[in-house]
Formats: sequence, C-alpha cells, structure tokens
Amino acid sequence: MLSKKLFLSSVAFFVLVSLSFVGSVGASSVMWSQTYESGRHQTAYSLVETSDGGYAIAGSSGFQPSEDFCLVKTDEMGFMQWLKTFGGNATEIAYSVVETSDGGYVLAGGTASFGAGSDDFWLVKTDANGIMQWNRTYGGPDSETAYSLVKTFDGGYALSGDGLLVKTDVYGNMEWNQTYGGGSYYTSNSLVETSDGGYVVVGGSRLIKFDSQGSLEWNQTSFMDTACSLVETSDGGYTISGYGRLVKIDVYGDMEWNQTYDGQARSLIATSDGGYAFVISSRRLIKTDAQGIIEWNQIYEIEEFGHRGPFSVIETSDGGYALAGILTSFFSGKTVFWVVKTDAQGIIPEFPSWIILPLFLTATLAIIICKQRLTKNTKTNRNHSY
Repeated sequence: MLSKKLFLSSVAFFVLVSLSFVGSVGASSVMWSQTYESGRHQTAYSLVETSDGGYAIAGSSGFQPSEDFCLVKTDEMGFMQWLKTFGGNATEIAYSVVETSDGGYVLAGGTASFGAGSDDFWLVKTDANGIMQWNRTYGGPDSETAYSLVKTFDGGYALSGDGLLVKTDVYGNMEWNQTYGGGSYYTSNSLVETSDGGYVVVGGSRLIKFDSQGSLEWNQTSFMDTACSLVETSDGGYTISGYGRLVKIDVYGDMEWNQTYDGQARSLIATSDGGYAFVISSRRLIKTDAQGIIEWNQIYEIEEFGHRGPFSVIETSDGGYALAGILTSFFSGKTVFWVVKTDAQGIIPEFPSWIILPLFLTATLAIIICKQRLTKNTKTNRNHSY
C-alpha cells in the first residue's frame, strides 16, 4: 500500500511540475482579445497604453443621432475597470486620446451639442478615474471635427481635422489656430509634432507642414488620393499610409519608395526595430521592415461577431502590439469596442500547443520510472517475506 501511495504521489508531483512549467511559459507575455459592451452601439477609434500597464480606449457610444464620447479604462489583461461617457443631446465622437502627465486623459473629436457651428472640435480633459475636469470647443460656423491629437513638447496640445489646426496650452486654452487646404472641405486624418517643434498634417492627397507658430512652411503631395496616417522618420522625412499604399518621402517631400497592399491602412506606427506596423480594414495587422517590405501579417477572427475591424494600433512596452476597433454582434446587431493584445509576431496564443508534447512525454516518463520503482519494491518485499 505504501508503494502505491508513493507511486501516485510521484506521478502527481511530476504532473504539477509540468503544469507549472506550462503556466510560467504562458504568463511570460500577456495576450488576449476583449470586447466591451454597454447596451448601446460602441466604436473604438484610439487607444494608449497607460502608465499603470493597462489601456485607455476612446470612441463613441450611443444611437444616432445621439452619441457620446466614450472612454474605457482596462487593466493589463484587458479587464474593464471603468467606462465613462461625455456629451449632450446630439452627436459627439472621440477619435483620439492621450494620457496626461498627471495620470488623466485628454480626448479629441467632434461635437454637435456644443460650440459655434454645426460641428466643432471638442477637447475633454479627465482625471485618472475618468471624471471630467474641463472641456473646450474650437471652430467657426462651418462643420469641424478633430481627428488627430498630440501632446506637445511644451505640455499643451495640438489637434487637427476638417481644415483646422489648433494649438492649446495645458488647460486647453487656445494659443493659435490655422486653417488650411480650403477650410472645412479639406480633412486632415493625421497629425504629428515634428522634431523642429512644427507640425505636419496629412489627408487626402496633401501633406502640409507648419512651423511652431502655425505658419505654413510647405504644401506637398502625399503621392496617394486617400492618405490616412503618417509618422516622422529618424532621417527627418515621413512615411504615409493610405488606401493600398505605404509611401516614404524625404525631408524635401520627394518620394524615396512606395509599397502596395490590399486594403485601407487605417493606422500607422514606427516600430522599435526601425520598421512599421499598420492595421487594415479587413481585421489585419501588417508588420514591415524599414523599406516597407512585409515581414508578417495576421488576421483576427472572433466568434459571434461579424464584419468591421481595427482603427488603431500601438506597440506595447513588452514589444507586442495592441489594436482597437469595432465588431458587430451576430446576435444583437450592436457594435462593440474591440481590443486585441498580441505578442511581437502579432499572435494571440490561446494555449502554447508546442508544450503539449513535452508535457505528455514528461508524464509518460514519470509513470515509467515510478512503475519500475514500484515493481522493484514489490520484489524486495516478497524476498523479505521468505
């Protein structure tokens, strides 16, 4: 009886050790896919990794013609900690979010409930718990919506959208504004603050550079009809993504190279290895090298949800990626916030399948060894009985 107990204990020990090994491998990189629902239609347009290791996601929540800014805060595993909405009786949509130095958040988008025109830029500042601290509107009698927001070197903010660039101080007070590209008929989809303290906006077929005070420096072609996103490169040039294309231009606006892809690249980032990553409307994440050559691409399919896809991507502190966007439920027909966390190769492993074989072999070996010991002990006991 003692030998049998020893055998069972040994097997349990080996299995537990093996499971611990599997658990330690699975926990080495946090990867997951989450959806967030509030009973209303929701769309996620922007996300940031927060200073506590979690994520903040901005977008909209509601039913047209009444939608609100929506801000969701999660922990590092993607579990929602809180959800806040901000708005009036009409439509407000947040397209961009940044974390502030005090641990709060600033959201930028458009409002039809407040301001001077049919739609105006709307900037909302919250504390670390999503409680609104202040809000500002910017714009004239035309329709203006902010699609891009950056936290500037001096602690303030810059936001751009429909033919308008606005620079504010840390409290959202406007310091200057500049119209461009034919006013509200020109939509800027992306904005960066440049290394010289100026600003570059891109949208449609144009790339426009301003100095630190908003004065126009140059206006160039973006080499595509539907430019959506841009980044400044280490050599002072720019890389631009749009429908089916990725284009690199030098500091003078001359094209250095371009690559074509299938689909609309909605968000572009420069990665820590010198390459690029961007999301495609068809639920794809594409990683390229420094010349725009595809290194890998991943497609994400989520059960119980239909079309739509990601709008934003960031590189996370662990070298992986996080994507935010929208999915439509097959059951309710409602749209929901969708956030994906991947590893450095864009993969979301549900369980590391390569561990199964080593686990099986370890358990088998444990059983063989313990059976041999049990047989030996049984023979010894028989000899002693004689």
